[in-house]
Amino acid sequence: MGQALKFRRVLLKLSGEILAGDKGFGIESEIISRLVAEIFDVYELGVELGIVIGGGNIFRGIQAGSQGLDRASGDYMGMLGTAINALALQDVLEQRGIDTRVMSAIEMRQISEPYIRRRATRHLEKNRVVIFACGTGNPYFTTDTAAALRAMEIGAHVLLKGTKVDAVYDKDPRKNKDAKPYETLEFMDVLKQGLKVMDAAAISLCMENNLPIVVFNIGESGNLKRVVTGEKVGTWVGTPG
Repeated sequence: MGQALKFRRVLLKLSGEILAGDKGFGIESEIISRLVAEIFDVYELGVELGIVIGGGNIFRGIQAGSQGLDRASGDYMGMLGTAINALALQDVLEQRGIDTRVMSAIEMRQISEPYIRRRATRHLEKNRVVIFACGTGNPYFTTDTAAALRAMEIGAHVLLKGTKVDAVYDKDPRKNKDAKPYETLEFMDVLKQGLKVMDAAAISLCMENNLPIVVFNIGESGNLKRVVTGEKVGTWVGTPG
């Protein structure tokens, strides 16, 4: 634990799509192993880590309408997808010797603990990684909003959004060669410009509670460790300074 930490308690938001790799669906074992290696590095530093994981690699609730399904039913299906991802991540973490708990907003006693805020913070204090499954447990709310909510509840010092890109850009860098990355952004700028950092509800929640967000490429080896030790990586969203 020799390295100084800028953030002691962290909420890491991962999209389900990251787990799918280039396949776009399902769980790529090589990707999840790399993610766990990144998590292991910060775990060894003594970081108290909560993780909210999406389910887009299994099913996206927003797809429900195009498939003739009710949106609420589709969102619940998406939540179950997050539980699948949470269990996969838990298994690989525990293979690395990291004590882990899955806590679900939808009660599934055989595979996870029900989400209880005080129990979650107790797990973190005991140096267990806590994976929050099933979003907020409510349809029409994204896992971005769930990440912001859980970050507030556990008293996280920062919300980290691990993505496939290295920063927030003024336009899509995959389609525009002249896209420029932002080093820092204020919450209101994100909302006014409609930048795809997180959804508006999540940004508003973080703004109201002054919780900074760091958007960074978690696929680059060592980046997660760099962020928690205070290096400038990706885009800082929040109050300047």
